[in-house]
Amino acid sequence: MPIRWYGPANPDDPTYRHFERIVNVVLHGGIFAAVNSGLWFVQGIRHPWGHLAWLTEIWAVLLLAQLVSVVVQRPKVNAESTSAGPS
Repeated sequence: MPIRWYGPANPDDPTYRHFERIVNVVLHGGIFAAVNSGLWFVQGIRHPWGHLAWLTEIWAVLLLAQLVSVVVQRPKVNAESTSAGPS
């Protein structure tokens, strides 16, 4: 099931900005997986590339830093909205 934003796109809304950051980190992770798996596959078939491990490790650290940034920047939940519950 795809993630979807139900409501108006308001860049001033902290929840919308957090959702946008989540979508960006997921897209970054997908590109990381696709490019790195392709590069490792080509390396296995054709010829060894000594710096591929470094490229993968640096990119993985950047991806992890982006993920930590998304988690740290998540908006605070109001006590009113959690205690109200669905009606």
